[in-house]
Amino acid sequence: MGRQARRAAPLGITLEENGRQTLQAQIHEHIRCAILEGRLACGTKLPSSRLMAVELGCARGTVLAALDQLQAEGYLVARNASGVSVARDLPDEMLAPAPITSAPHAPLPPPMLPERTMALLRQRRVPDGTTPDYPPIAFPLGQPDRQAFPFPLWAKLLEQDWRSPAWGIAGAPHPFGHPALQQAIATYLRTARGFSCEPGSIVITSGVGQSVSLFARIALEAGEQAYVEEPGYPGIKAALAASGIRTVPVAIDEAGFAPETALATAPDARLAVVAPSHHYPLGTVLGLQRRLALLSWAQRRQGWIIEDDFDGEYRYAGRPLAPLRALDRAGRVAYLGSFSKLLFPALRLSYIVLPPALVAAAQVVMPQAFTPAPLMGQGALARFIAEGHLVAHLRRTRLLYAARQKSLMEAADRHLAGLMRITPDSGGMHVVACPTRALASTFDDNVATAVALKAGVRVAPLSECYAGPHRQHGLLLGYAGTPHDEIDPAVRKLAHALETLMPHQAGAQRPAGRA
Repeated sequence: MGRQARRAAPLGITLEENGRQTLQAQIHEHIRCAILEGRLACGTKLPSSRLMAVELGCARGTVLAALDQLQAEGYLVARNASGVSVARDLPDEMLAPAPITSAPHAPLPPPMLPERTMALLRQRRVPDGTTPDYPPIAFPLGQPDRQAFPFPLWAKLLEQDWRSPAWGIAGAPHPFGHPALQQAIATYLRTARGFSCEPGSIVITSGVGQSVSLFARIALEAGEQAYVEEPGYPGIKAALAASGIRTVPVAIDEAGFAPETALATAPDARLAVVAPSHHYPLGTVLGLQRRLALLSWAQRRQGWIIEDDFDGEYRYAGRPLAPLRALDRAGRVAYLGSFSKLLFPALRLSYIVLPPALVAAAQVVMPQAFTPAPLMGQGALARFIAEGHLVAHLRRTRLLYAARQKSLMEAADRHLAGLMRITPDSGGMHVVACPTRALASTFDDNVATAVALKAGVRVAPLSECYAGPHRQHGLLLGYAGTPHDEIDPAVRKLAHALETLMPHQAGAQRPAGRA
């Protein structure tokens, strides 16, 4: 049955049968809008509910329910002898008539947003190519392989975990997370990363940003300074800023983060956030001497170090150096890890291993200032780790990603010669492509990113990883989530897109790549 208009009542209300809203909701909205638009002035008496019901052709109870809701919201008042009327104490500025414009639906002026929000908008983030509205394309950052994770096994583990959960887990979870997951992570770190920690010092979080914010809230006063790597992961800077910490970018060199440069830049800083096992985004590995120097600084200064080991599991050549946490004898290092990049992004589970001296404070601060990480998958993840599935998954994907990086390098040699140069990385899930001399003078990686996306290739601009004015331009290509048979066609598309950015000079021509 189609929509049929009912008769208009004296208030100008017209109801629709089979409309999207109930009759009660339509009556409520018509009267509310009439009051706010000034068509029903303050103090105006409304017709009786019986008369309104007759005029509208609906049940009196429907009218009464709408009027009762408007009274509860403060738009109407009821007096015993006088019936129902519009409230007299509504703010004048809320009752101004709507401005008359030439356009019937003129857009509202944009809101005045704070600078910190504008800074995020200027980053021009785009979807990573894995949502339903965006078909998967090469080369998204932070994406593991689409098919490698054993989802049938995961579904089984979820069912086992929630078939009959203990009320201590389902009803009153600890703010640090699932105890079984804490234990599983502690065991994994002892065997895979070479250091021991108490399960109770591990806080399960919903991402690296929450981990960093929690630590900063506990360990530093608002307004204190923290060293961050330049370039570095933008989310680290955002998390520190949200906690009131001033970040001090420290330019890394070919050997990574330099403690002596940091001290010369800001001698009063009390926190350093570093990725020593595999720097983001350049892939540098911090040498032992600088690791020891950084630990010495933290001990002397009574400062702290956050060690971000975001993809330390993926090492393709040689053995990685021991984490800073394994070398720490003074209890000054917090260790960050994440499962979202290792397993699948929607998991949204990371963790921070706190220094022992900060555990008690975190137990008080965490439930008061932060929303705990989702508990739904934590028990299943604990089983996944404890039963050896994580180690097996990492073994499979380590071989898979090493082969994909090799394929990407070969495709770049064929198609990107004269445009971009890519150096193989000994670990990680992405590589950095830098413009060659022929392209460097005019190369803007934000423009290149947009041109590549239009051609069907998703890359990320290197310059967004810098906080200061001196920015290197390049492209970040995540290969882990790009199937082998998509790599060569995607690189070919990228090359064709970048050729449009070549300087228009007489005779300008890039060298041909190898066949």
